Amino acid sequence: MTRFLAVLMAMFFAVTVAYAAAPAPPTDVVATDEPNDVGNQVQLTWKGSAGGAAGYMIFRKAVVGDQLSGASQLESVGETATGVTEPVNPEGPDGAVRIEDLSFADDEPIAAVSGGETSYLDETVEAGTSYMYAVQAVSATNEVSPLAITEKPVTPTWDWINESKLWFLFIMLTISLVVILFVMIAKSGRPVKVRKIAGLEAVNEAVGRATEMGRSCLFVPGILDINDIQTVAGLTVLSNVAKTAAKYDAKLEVPTARSLVMTAARETVQGSFLSAGRPDAYNEDDIYYLTDEQFGYTAGVQGKMVRDKPAACFYMGAFYAESLILAETGNAIGAIQVAGTAMPSQLPFFVAACDYTLIGEEFFAASAYLSGDPEQLGSLKGQDMGKVIAALLIVLGCLFSTLFVLTQSEKLGEISAYISENILGEEGLELNDSQRENIQAQMDQTKAVEARNKSMAELRQSILDRAAGADGT
Repeated sequence: MTRFLAVLMAMFFAVTVAYAAAPAPPTDVVATDEPNDVGNQVQLTWKGSAGGAAGYMIFRKAVVGDQLSGASQLESVGETATGVTEPVNPEGPDGAVRIEDLSFADDEPIAAVSGGETSYLDETVEAGTSYMYAVQAVSATNEVSPLAITEKPVTPTWDWINESKLWFLFIMLTISLVVILFVMIAKSGRPVKVRKIAGLEAVNEAVGRATEMGRSCLFVPGILDINDIQTVAGLTVLSNVAKTAAKYDAKLEVPTARSLVMTAARETVQGSFLSAGRPDAYNEDDIYYLTDEQFGYTAGVQGKMVRDKPAACFYMGAFYAESLILAETGNAIGAIQVAGTAMPSQLPFFVAACDYTLIGEEFFAASAYLSGDPEQLGSLKGQDMGKVIAALLIVLGCLFSTLFVLTQSEKLGEISAYISENILGEEGLELNDSQRENIQAQMDQTKAVEARNKSMAELRQSILDRAAGADGT
């Protein structure tokens, strides 16, 4: 009898220890449809295990019609082979799934998160399908808690309007209206002021000098293909250079690194000579293809420059390491050089070695500047107004952020957050609770730092006073 009691007590103790080792289940598990998406996200939140956990495992089942999916429609990372479909009533007496009918025993988790996490964003769901979720706590010794299951299924839906992008919509509509306004102004005959671009104004000077010296002009349209916007912008400038060369009866050569660019350049130059009234002066052999290979093309152009010594060199397009080689060669032969590119890494070389350089957007504005077309000028002015709006918002954001730090005013903090996170960000039209909590947390942190600094200053002064008193005695 004594032995039986001892065995019974040992078993009870073992069961008690095992039960104590298992973590408590998480609570308040809630699954919600993530707003402003295409129905492919569900946000799952819960309260952590009471005794703490090393991690959490996430389970998911898909509710199809009046049944909860089994092996054939199970939503999980792994596959189960039970082949069992579990009937469930999605519309119970209280409109919720009957938890007692739900089992995740044969399912594998779709994800696992650390013990410090209390949320998970499921990005692998399908719009229109209902899902049930369960969360299980896991201890450091791999003991697991009972499953905590959501009370009702969640059905992700497709949102036709992304509210987080509404400010972007308003800004784009404003810029579009400004563009239309300036196009109408330009078409009415009223002047649209565009500042002079020195590099484009120098085209007449460069081509005229080549004519006087009896030398040719060289135009390099970059090394990328016609699908690159910089190449297209370069061909726009080529049109103006070719028209000027036709008027001055100067020879214009255009070596290219792509066959399609050669074809487009021939069409451009031919059209320019025709509009200048000099179709007879056009020679398609002056626009030719060298090679697609970067430094092979560079060597070919460099050799042409050294042999023919053109009086004017134009570099308009996308360039890489060859930019400095070409510009230095042109500088060595004494040519007037005009360059334009949107490659930030190559601009310093062109600025250092060329007489004129179109920097970034000046290069893309060349088309509107040279053509004087009302639609292009209106678009250019509208884009400038968009930049002004963006710059103004950035300056205001910096100003209110600075004032918030200096004054710790909650109102200034909200204005700063609204500009940076709502207007320029993706937080929507209104400040949310999370933003307000962040503002309050920043204020509390600043007050804590100030209090600590004040305490340290008082302590330092106290030590100094004691030291002074000791010296006096």
